[in-house]
Amino acid sequence: MTSDMFIFEPWMGRVAGVVGRHVYGELYGVDKDAASNEPALRELVLDAANAANAKVLEVKSWRIDDPVKGGVSVIALVLESHIAVHTWPYYDYATVDVYTCGDHTDPFKAFQLIVDRLRPKRYTVNFSDRSQRESA
Repeated sequence: MTSDMFIFEPWMGRVAGVVGRHVYGELYGVDKDAASNEPALRELVLDAANAANAKVLEVKSWRIDDPVKGGVSVIALVLESHIAVHTWPYYDYATVDVYTCGDHTDPFKAFQLIVDRLRPKRYTVNFSDRSQRESA
């Protein structure tokens, strides 16, 4: 498994205002069975929320039954924001989106857990610091 990984400074200390971190990426070469297994993907998203230290409020999932464009979408609404996984088994492809607020959460841990479990051949990871550091 290879990654197009960026280098970043670890998150350190408390920030006055809103702390928001958004980690998202694309997974290539995902096993078709894993990408099609809605119950396992729901469990994976719940485990990812736990890894991030986020509180799950609700989980929704959908199976789209189209031989080419179909797949599974799982979205967890967490107190701190959301975690989403969308798969396209025909293309061995998935996207992952983890956005958390608060310095007590770690979206990188959630993202990495999802990658470790889905075991893509290659993946990308992106980070956006969505914190508010100044008053309006």
